[in-house]
Parts: sequence; structure tokens; C-alpha cells
Amino acid sequence: MPRDGASPAARIAAALQWDHGRWIWLLIMVVLLDGLLALGDSATLGLRYERSAIAAGDWWRLLTAHAVHLDAHHLILNELGLILVWSLFARDYDAVEWCIIVLSGALTISSGLWWLSPKVVWYVGASGVLHTAMAAGAVKHLVERAWDRWILLAGLCGKLAYEQIEGPSTALIVVDAHLYGAAAGFLVGAALCARMAIIRLRIGT
Repeated sequence: MPRDGASPAARIAAALQWDHGRWIWLLIMVVLLDGLLALGDSATLGLRYERSAIAAGDWWRLLTAHAVHLDAHHLILNELGLILVWSLFARDYDAVEWCIIVLSGALTISSGLWWLSPKVVWYVGASGVLHTAMAAGAVKHLVERAWDRWILLAGLCGKLAYEQIEGPSTALIVVDAHLYGAAAGFLVGAALCARMAIIRLRIGT
């Protein structure tokens, strides 16, 4: 939180959770995503989730699929989502915990697509992992009884239910990835919050 007498810019940065150098990590992620798109279609084809390629041994696609995008429009939408999620939840977990959340989400989504959604031949984009982060953040707010906990939880669950009932707005959106990502976020977030609660009990805080 900003100190008393902080400048308006510092207050805005704190409100958006860009303070204490967090904006550097956000910038690094945005630049990385932009760089992957700049490599062109050949890089996207070599990194996307693709059932036949994974079956042939391209296991890296289970992770890299979530960092590549169809085009600049697709990328910008996901980057805006990243900024929103960051502004809501960046403080809720430390860097190691966020890495666990993101990696768990990526692997759960890819595994879910492989085992539960065999009709999905290929997939790209960070939206599924963003749903993982949203769900993990919502769990933390619920556990800590933040004022917005029910709004976040209801909004996310309502969005997931609507997508499953109505289906995707376009053929290129894989709503199952959002569902699998959110499920991973709820589970990993709950596990991390339980771990933190146990540590606090042990040290008596």
C-alpha cells in the first residue's frame, strides 16, 4: 500500500498492484508473449497444442501452447486479461506460488484437452491459464474474507456456466480450456491457502 503523502502515480500503481517492482514482471511477460508472436506462424505451429504432434513425442507443446497466439488481436485480448488479473490478484501469492499456479493450470488444461476433449485437434492462447489465475485469486479472497470475494466467485462461476451452456462465441474459442483452467486454479489455490494456514498455526500468528 502507498505511504501517506504518496504521489498520485504511486497511488495508482499501488491500486493496480504495479508497485514494489511488480510492473517489471508484468512487462517481462508481455514482452515475452509479443516476442513469440513476432517469430511468426512457424513458431506458433511448432509450439501450439496439437494432438498428432504430442502423440509423436512433442511433449513441450503441453506447456508452450499457452504462450502462443493466433494473431495480434488474440494476443492483445489475452494481454488485457493478464493486466486485469494482475491488478486484482498479484499480491495474493508470492512468485513461487504463482509459478506453481500457472504451471499447474497449463498442464491441467492440456491434460484435460487430451483426455476429456479429444475433438480439440489444436489449441493456442493464454486464456485458459488466466482462468486458472482468476480462480486461485478468488479462492484467496474467499479465504481471507475480502469484500469482493462473492462478486469474484459468482462472476467466474457464472461465466464458466454460461460458456458450457451456450458454447463458444466463435469456433476458435475452446471453452473447455477455461473450465479445466479454472478447476486447476480452485484446487491449487485451496491447497496453497491451506498450506499457508497450517504455517500460521505452527508459528502462532
